Amino acid sequence: TMNVEHEINLLVEEIRRLGTKNADGQVSVKFGVLFADDKCANLFEALVGTLKAAKRRKIVTYQGELLLQGVHDNVDIMLLQD
Repeated sequence: TMNVEHEINLLVEEIRRLGTKNADGQVSVKFGVLFADDKCANLFEALVGTLKAAKRRKIVTYQGELLLQGVHDNVDIMLLQD
């Protein structure tokens, strides 16, 4: 079984590593940046699934339901909690 909590914690770390802070101090990263990152590619078997789980738990937010590489590369993934 996949440890969803663990995956989400890793995701938060990667968003912090790759993202930038906005004026409100919230960290966000483009989906394309996350998807194209080598470390993320190795860490996450199902990046999109982990993002969906994190969104359900109100840890991240982004526009839309399903993010697809290429199509949604410019979608901002925003970290809601630090």
